[in-house]
Amino acid sequence: MANSASGMAVHDDCKLKFLELKTKRAFRFIVFKIEEKQIIVEKLGEPAESYEDFCTHLPADECRYAVYDFDFLTTESVPKSRIFFIAWCPETSKVRSKMIYASSKDRFKRELDGIQIELQATDPTEMGLDVFKSRAN
Repeated sequence: MANSASGMAVHDDCKLKFLELKTKRAFRFIVFKIEEKQIIVEKLGEPAESYEDFCTHLPADECRYAVYDFDFLTTESVPKSRIFFIAWCPETSKVRSKMIYASSKDRFKRELDGIQIELQATDPTEMGLDVFKSRAN
């Protein structure tokens, strides 16, 4: 099942691992990358891993997609979580890479049923914890 816009296929593991994150909370985050014309799982973050751990898995000069299960307290102190989809495209990544990731993003996101909030980031400040908190509420 290639993506008609970019020719990218989505590896079945992407959907399976996302389902485990969403239903069983088996992972804190998943980092995906495009490799040989398909989107694959690059890294699975254990539930105990932190936001800082997650950030270390996003390369400074390469694009990635990521999903992050963000836990927070509402203003009424009720614990909740939101599943964020992050399109990570640093300014320093190659133009071709940015184009491929941009053209594949919407279809890939649709494959992951249950994404609640989307972020696009070109540097770490665009996806800081403060951004997560303000978007989650």
